[in-house]
Amino acid sequence: MTPAAACTVALAGLPNVGKSSVFNALTGLRQHTGNWAGKTVVCASGSAVCEGRRFRLVDLPGAHAFDAGTAEEREAADFLLHGGADAVIVVCDAGALERGLALTLETLHVTPRVVLALNLVDEARRRGITVDAPALSEALGIPVVPTQARDGVGTDRLLPAVLTVLGREPPEAPSGPPSPAAITARAEEIAARVTRRSGRDRSGGSRIDRIVTSRLWSLPVTLALLAVLFWITLTGANIPSRWLSAGAERLEVLLRARLVFLPAWLSSLLLDGVWRVLAWVVSVMLPPMAIFFPLFTLLEDFGLLPRLAFNCDRAFARCHACGKQMLTMCMSLGCNAVGVTGCRVIDSRRERLIAILTASVTPCNGRFPTLVVLFSLLPSLIAGKTTPASGFAAAVGLAAVLLLSVLLTLGLSRLLSATLLRGEPSSFTLELPPYRRPAVARVLVRSLLDRTLAVLGRAVLVAAPAGVVIWCMANLSAGGTSLLAHAAGSLDGFARLMGLDGIILLSFLLAFPANELVLPLVACGYLSASVLRDASVPLLGELFLAHAWTARTAVSMLLFVLLHWPCGTTCLTIWRETRSVRWTALAFLLPTAAGVVLCMLFTLVSGLFA
Repeated sequence: MTPAAACTVALAGLPNVGKSSVFNALTGLRQHTGNWAGKTVVCASGSAVCEGRRFRLVDLPGAHAFDAGTAEEREAADFLLHGGADAVIVVCDAGALERGLALTLETLHVTPRVVLALNLVDEARRRGITVDAPALSEALGIPVVPTQARDGVGTDRLLPAVLTVLGREPPEAPSGPPSPAAITARAEEIAARVTRRSGRDRSGGSRIDRIVTSRLWSLPVTLALLAVLFWITLTGANIPSRWLSAGAERLEVLLRARLVFLPAWLSSLLLDGVWRVLAWVVSVMLPPMAIFFPLFTLLEDFGLLPRLAFNCDRAFARCHACGKQMLTMCMSLGCNAVGVTGCRVIDSRRERLIAILTASVTPCNGRFPTLVVLFSLLPSLIAGKTTPASGFAAAVGLAAVLLLSVLLTLGLSRLLSATLLRGEPSSFTLELPPYRRPAVARVLVRSLLDRTLAVLGRAVLVAAPAGVVIWCMANLSAGGTSLLAHAAGSLDGFARLMGLDGIILLSFLLAFPANELVLPLVACGYLSASVLRDASVPLLGELFLAHAWTARTAVSMLLFVLLHWPCGTTCLTIWRETRSVRWTALAFLLPTAAGVVLCMLFTLVSGLFA
C-alpha cells in the first residue's frame, strides 16, 4: 500500500449487529438498514478521511463464521481471508457478546489489524447487561470502542483506533485455523469475564413476544396492526390527494394559457397526454405512499418483520420451501426487485428459485396505491353511486389482500416444489432481534427519500412516454376507428372472461415498465381525448360507473393487480440473479397464469349468484 493509497477497512460482524449503521455513520451514506438479519446482501463501499488519511470502507454481509454456508457469508469470509482489507472493524452486539467474539477471534487469526466496535450498548443496558470495554480490550489485545451507531455515539473514535493498529504486521506464515470448539471455549471464557448482568430486563421484549410469536395470537395481532396501518393510510391520503389534484388543475390552466402559440395537436399531446398522466401519478399515488411507507418502516425498525418469518416458518416448511422466504416477501413489499435480490439470503438454490419465482405475488409499492384506490371505490361501486368510502372496511380488505398474497405464495411454492423444483426443505437459524425504539426522524427521511420519492421519480419517468402512447392511440385512427379502440377491442373478449374489459387489460400491458401507471392509464383510456378536471377518488368512481364498472369489476381488478406479471425492472433483476431466460420467463408466466385463472373463476362463480 503506497502512502497516498486509500486504506481499505472492512466492516465485519454477525447479521443484525449494526454494521450498516456504523458504515453510514463513518461515510455519511444512506445504506439501507433494518432490524432483521440478512438485510445486507451485497457489499457496499464508501469513503472517509481521518487525520489526513483516506479510507475506503466496505460493508460486508453478515457472517457467523469463516466456514459458514450462505453465499453472502462466503463472500464476506473470502474478502477477509484473501487480503481484501488492510484493517477490519468487527462489529459486535454488546448484548450477545459471546457470539460476536467467536468471529472476532477468527478474524484475529488472519490479521492483527482489528478494532472491535462494541455496538448497541444502549440496548444491552436496557436488558441489564454491561460490558467492561477496557477489560475486553486487554483480553483481546485490540482497541475496543463502545458505540451506539444508530445515534452516531462513539463512531467518531473508530477510525482513529484503526490508525493505531495499521502498523501491526500480519503473521508471515499463519498456522492452521483453530478448531471451532477451541474458539467457542475461548469466546465463552472472555465473555463471562467482562460481562455483568443485573438481572433486570427493562426492554419488555419477552412479554411482547409471548403475544406476537404465539400460535394463537400471532396472526390476528399481525392482521390487526396492518389493518390499523392501512386505515391511517386510507383516511390520511384523501385530503392531500385533493390538494395535489386541485393544484395540478390550476397549473394546467396556466400552462394552457402559456402554450397557446403551439399547434392544437401539440398542446393537446403535452397537456391531455403527458401532463394529465403525470398529474394522476402524483396526486393519486403520492399521498398513500408518503403515509404507508414511513409507518411500515417504523414496524420494520421496531423488529416485527423477523417475527413474521418465525411465525410462517412451519407453513413454508410444509410447502418444502424456506422460512426465510417470508423475509424476502417483506422486502418485496417495498419493491419486488429488492425482494428478488434479497433471496440471496436463502442458501439452497432450489429454495432460492422458489422465492424468486413467487416474489411478484407480494404487492409492491407500485401496486399498493392502486389497491388503496380500488378499495376506496368499492363502496360507491356496490351502491351504484358515489358515497363516502368506509375507511375501516377498506383497511380490513387491504389486510385481507396481504393475507391472500401469503396464501397464494405458499400455494405456488408448493406447486413448484412438487413439480419443477422438487426437494426437501433445508434447515436454518433465524435470529430474532431485540425490539428497538425506531429512530423516527431517520425513518421519515429514509422512507420519503429512498422509497416514496424514488418510486415516484421512476413512475414519473415512465408516465410521460406512457401518456404520449395513450394520446397517440386515442387520436390516431385506422378505418375511422382510433388505434386505442382497435387495441382495446381486440382484448375485450378475453378480458370479459376475467371480469375486466379491453381498456383495463390494455392498461396493464402498457404499465409493464411501472405498476403505478395502471389506474391513470385506465382513466385516460376511458376518456380518450376528453378532459378530466379532477383526479380525486369520487370523480374517478363516477368515471368508472359511467363505463359499466361494478363491484365484480373492481374485485377482478384487485385480484389481477395482486397476480400478474412482474414489472420490467423486476424481470431484469430476475434475469441478473438467475442468468436464465427460462427462469425469467417462468417468473413472468407463473403469476400471470395464476391471475388469469383466479379472475376467471371469480367471474364465473360470482356470475352464478348475480
